[in-house]
Amino acid sequence: MPIKPPLQSDFSSALTLTITNPPSPAQTPAPNILLLLHGLGDTAAGFTSFARALHLPETTIVTVQAPAPLPFDLGGFHWGDDVSFDSSTGALDMDSGFARATAILADDVVRDTLMGKCGYRPREIMVLGLGQGGMVGLALARALGKTEREAMGGVVSIGAPFALSGQSGGAKNRTPVLLVAGRDSLVVSDSAVRRTKEVFEFVELSRYARKGDGMPSNRDEMLPVMQFFARRLRSRQGVPEGSVEIG
Repeated sequence: MPIKPPLQSDFSSALTLTITNPPSPAQTPAPNILLLLHGLGDTAAGFTSFARALHLPETTIVTVQAPAPLPFDLGGFHWGDDVSFDSSTGALDMDSGFARATAILADDVVRDTLMGKCGYRPREIMVLGLGQGGMVGLALARALGKTEREAMGGVVSIGAPFALSGQSGGAKNRTPVLLVAGRDSLVVSDSAVRRTKEVFEFVELSRYARKGDGMPSNRDEMLPVMQFFARRLRSRQGVPEGSVEIG
């Protein structure tokens, strides 16, 4: 089945998402899909500016909004099965189970639409997630990649390891993973990195020189992500190292 570019009308009407086409439209569909998954309390619209800034060649970016609104008029959406609070900090806990969100992404977004209607293979689909979105991205890769043929193109998880609530055990998943985190991150700790490596066979770790697990704020912080994309994106013309830029 030849691939075709995804349209809003291809996806379930229950989903809220935006589609960002490649910076230089081609006559043929882009050979890559990147799913962007926002962090806790954000929206698809809020994360779409990052999709535009990426300027990824030959890549259609689909920014998906989490399925559940935060309670108490907090604004924004979350990926968790429930809302829980960290007993030590009182802040919202990122790791609150992701069975529902994983099923939506795996079945509705990837299998039914991107693979079923648009003809993409898992290897041609990548994920970049921030915080809770990164945990969901890793859970999605785990759910899809039960065999080497089903392994995704890659997952970039910024500020989040594989969730404690996730299912481990069995053969290691062959989807390549890049973990990005701040120096001395409490969330992406050494034990959390080891836990991720117990689930995924290929895991890279990049730490900022600064503290904080937020989005990359300059070229040096973005460079490992650029290099990961340059190695993993498919191209009909070849993707030179360092070709992905932001800003």
